[in-house]
Amino acid sequence: MASHPVCSVDEERALDLARQCLLAGQIIALPTDTVYGLACDANNEQAIQRLYEIKGRDEHKPVAICVHNIKALRRYGQADHLGDELLTRLLPGPLTIVIERAPALSNPLLNPSTSKIGIRIPDFQFIRKLCGVWHEQPLALTSANRSSEPSSLQVEEFRCLWPQLGGIFDAGPIGLTEERRLASTVIDLAKPGSYTIVRAGVALKETRKVLEEYGLKENKYQ
Repeated sequence: MASHPVCSVDEERALDLARQCLLAGQIIALPTDTVYGLACDANNEQAIQRLYEIKGRDEHKPVAICVHNIKALRRYGQADHLGDELLTRLLPGPLTIVIERAPALSNPLLNPSTSKIGIRIPDFQFIRKLCGVWHEQPLALTSANRSSEPSSLQVEEFRCLWPQLGGIFDAGPIGLTEERRLASTVIDLAKPGSYTIVRAGVALKETRKVLEEYGLKENKYQ
């Protein structure tokens, strides 16, 4: 068990342990405001490869990144067309915003099939604090489960992945309803003045209301 410790997020050592795992290029599991996620240093090529291996995920299927605040979102994504007021209404929360990636997101193995990147600022204290002590660097973030399997609302649900992880950070059950397994809403905001729903997720109604309040029009996928 020493190679994959389970640590409560309430333990004093939890934040530093998570940071040390990331520095070592390891994959960790941690809670978000929707489901448990797997995270690693988004600019570490070997870590990204390992993340895909653990998930059993097609390397051409994109993963999102998680950042500390809107300033960091602007550093790693091209968001000049999105005002601070709008972004502050949307984030933090159970929403992934898809925009064109910025040069600061330099890992060529991260989403090689697209120029875009999904960016999250989860409304959950532990992961926000971790992004902060990670010097506002981006974390690659995806759900803690094998690809095509249900998302996880507690750490026991992805026990099969534990031996491959540097650390498991446990906040207990993080959802009271099965709806939480739908994970974050994903909205493409790369095109000024419009939005495209990529995944409905748990926050579509509220997100759509805000976007339309700010005059954005919905694009439909062909």
